[in-house]
Amino acid sequence: MTRERLLTGDRPTGLLHLGHLVGSIRNRVALQDRYDCYFIIADLHTLTTKPRKEEILKARESIIEMVTDYIACGIDPLKSTIYLQSAIHAVYELNLIFSMMISLNRLTGLPSIKDMAKAAQMEDEGTPFGLIGYPVLQAADILGPRAVMVPIGKDNESHVECTRDIARRFNHLYGEVFPMPEALIGDVASLIGTDGKAKMSKSLNNAIFLSDDPKTVEKKVKGMYTDPNRIRADIPGTVEGNPLFIYHDAFNPCKSEVDSFKERYRAGTVSDVEVKMALVEALNKMLAPIREKRAVLLADKGYIEKVIVEGTEKARAVFDETLKEVRSAMGLSGTWNKLTRAAREYKGSADCA
Repeated sequence: MTRERLLTGDRPTGLLHLGHLVGSIRNRVALQDRYDCYFIIADLHTLTTKPRKEEILKARESIIEMVTDYIACGIDPLKSTIYLQSAIHAVYELNLIFSMMISLNRLTGLPSIKDMAKAAQMEDEGTPFGLIGYPVLQAADILGPRAVMVPIGKDNESHVECTRDIARRFNHLYGEVFPMPEALIGDVASLIGTDGKAKMSKSLNNAIFLSDDPKTVEKKVKGMYTDPNRIRADIPGTVEGNPLFIYHDAFNPCKSEVDSFKERYRAGTVSDVEVKMALVEALNKMLAPIREKRAVLLADKGYIEKVIVEGTEKARAVFDETLKEVRSAMGLSGTWNKLTRAAREYKGSADCA
């Protein structure tokens, strides 16, 4: 039986970190046995906020790192399709067609677009048109393979609803071509950074990367923000909202140890150092097989490129089939076919000579 399709992915911004692991990667690994998964390397989306050539070249270099992390974490290229968005030519045409299926007011009313537009003001050039249309490009990504499930963060839920609006409008005008995709919100919306002030992010320098070596992990955990009011180990501390315990809950499989730490922390009978070193041990134990797999993958020169190329070729065929049906439903392909038939049959006449 053919499995239903799932679509999700990331911008190629470089190495993945613990936030990616709990926010999406673990979920993707589990879902690849239930769905026909398509994981997009969303390099075109990078252009909506960073159109400069140097940013494009930087994204190109980041692709290998990101896909290496995917596979090292358990995403299986034999089960899932990993593909490069910019190499799927049908995406560009679907993006144009879908832009006719939604109003500008609908797009500009999205809180996420307002926030992105404010952050991406291009000097004196204003907000790029492509940024306003970000959800339309996402719709092309989702509807291209006719995915029914889209694992996303809470902040992108409204974008999937836009995709549903576009699919609904297209189906109403031209017939039932697209399914109605559903958003799948992960249990962990985002992971707080080691600084305790924002979500984990490479740009904020508060991330622990999946590729960090044991010493680097230890250094980052030792510098982690905890309870600022706890200046000595014998002072009772706050567990709720404390990054140290958020990480223990997410990554330490020994729940009895975590519960004991929480009880002792509240009572002021354990030091931050002891709790942090236990977290270092848990993280390094979890990351060890990922590091080992990364080393094997990177030593196999050309393998990651092969995975991407083969996945992209597979995705291209799927997108092309969808575009063929879209053009047929709209009557676009019929117009061209009629013109070419007439041109081939044309014999010329004396009046035109």
